[in-house]
Amino acid sequence: MPRSGREVILGIGGGIAAYKACDLLRRLQDAGFLVTVVPTPAALNFVGSATWEALSGRRVYSQVWENVPDVAHVALAEKANYILIAPATADLIARLAHGRADDLLTNVVLASDVPKILVPAMHPNMWRNQATQANVTTLRSRGFHIIDPDIGRLTGPDSGVGRFPETGRILKEFYELIGYLDDLKGKRILVTAGGTREAIDPVRYIGNRSSGKQGFAIAQAAIARGAEVHLIAANCNLPDIPGVAMTSVESASELERALAREFPSADALIMCAAVADARPVQTSDRKIKKEFLTEISLVANPDLLASLKASKKPGQRIIGFAAETQDLESNATVKLTGKGLDLIYVNDVSQGAIFGSDFTSGIIIDKTGPLLTLDNVSKDTLAHVLLDQLLRQIG
Repeated sequence: MPRSGREVILGIGGGIAAYKACDLLRRLQDAGFLVTVVPTPAALNFVGSATWEALSGRRVYSQVWENVPDVAHVALAEKANYILIAPATADLIARLAHGRADDLLTNVVLASDVPKILVPAMHPNMWRNQATQANVTTLRSRGFHIIDPDIGRLTGPDSGVGRFPETGRILKEFYELIGYLDDLKGKRILVTAGGTREAIDPVRYIGNRSSGKQGFAIAQAAIARGAEVHLIAANCNLPDIPGVAMTSVESASELERALAREFPSADALIMCAAVADARPVQTSDRKIKKEFLTEISLVANPDLLASLKASKKPGQRIIGFAAETQDLESNATVKLTGKGLDLIYVNDVSQGAIFGSDFTSGIIIDKTGPLLTLDNVSKDTLAHVLLDQLLRQIG
């Protein structure tokens, strides 16, 4: 299952501090994370499922025996990028240290290989107890990150170490641990992906080999870095990306209309889609029998990037792509200049290379000349490299 880079499982242990995790959930959402809450059954005594569902906008389960057909513990583990358990009670810490799997949360933890962060909260005597400290040491030795509790007022008149930390401190340590990038927050990124198809008749079309993988990788990287992302997908057989708004198109004219609608409000356009250069002058609404399919008259499609050049506002940036089989740098530079691009990535597609692959090789060029040469890197890597260069362009 694809991971967005922003999927967080927020585990809730059965302690009074559970109510404070409501603020933590909201703050994670404000930072662009997609949060699924998994409370222990005991936690529901403090904050009920209705509250977590209302705040997260997602279904909430606490037992393995709920939603059985979806195999929830495996599905959640495969989807998550991080597991953050706050509060983590002494009982929950003990069960995790012993590898127990007696509710949905502990099953998800065992089934997952992503970073796991625990925020203990309990009475001082329970936190200092040798058993709890031994369990914490065990979990740390297994790679769990433990955010030590604060010192302060607890339930009733008691005070001491064991207080649930302030949300700001939890987020600070969480962000430091995961290497959190939020450098595109507040930016609206428009991405196109795939290849347009121009109908000849109901079963035939003029098209190209673009799979849409690079555009989807860029959309996923941008949403992971905090941007608001709109993806215009042309004939892509790829799963939707959580958090990304998407418009599906088929032809160049449909793509042109979608761009006209979305580009004016975008901070940047990353034009990955491969647009068919021409379309049939006439399209049949019935299948043409092969004996009559002797020739097709074509007319050029509009140059979408060139048309956007005229409407481009100060501060907007456009990144284009070029697929070439020879003279990569010179051909890409001509396209960069002629179409008013700020950046272009050109790759060698000789003998069908790149299309449908998970890897790419090419050159990133801006108005000053070549910036970077990439050799057989993943399309996910290229996505982040291009976004880094976009940030340099934006300043």
